[in-house]
Amino acid sequence: MPTAEPPPTPAEAPLLPDDAPLNTVDALVQLSFLVQGVLSATGAAHDLSVIQLRLLGVLRDRRAGMLELGRHLGLDKSSMTGLVGRAEKRGLVRRSPSPHDGRAVLVSLTEEGHRLAQEGAEEIRRRLTEATAHLGAEGRAELTRLVGTLLRGVGD
Repeated sequence: MPTAEPPPTPAEAPLLPDDAPLNTVDALVQLSFLVQGVLSATGAAHDLSVIQLRLLGVLRDRRAGMLELGRHLGLDKSSMTGLVGRAEKRGLVRRSPSPHDGRAVLVSLTEEGHRLAQEGAEEIRRRLTEATAHLGAEGRAELTRLVGTLLRGVGD
């Protein structure tokens, strides 16, 4: 039986024909599909779900309490407990008592968690750089400026 070809990466498969008209909502939704596809493919390559990959990303440069992690990831307390518990069993994170609150715990990456977070970040950077290569340096800078403006304006 022939082996199945892996699905094309975002850089290999255009999401829209060149002449397809887009409005702002459609453009942002299609962009989110592209980014989610990159996150899904990167996570799958490392046997991680997107939410596990996001957890590692949040913890790359900090220790965080469960409530803070829940806010970053949009998860309730019981979902956070399960997520952290599974990551802990896999040796990716550790829990330690909070020095400021005896009832709280802080979550941080283990050495293996740091390694996997770094590999994931590099792969995401590579895939998104490939996906935006056709924009050129000026186009990528403009995209970055527009996205930054959009994100800073959320919640105003």
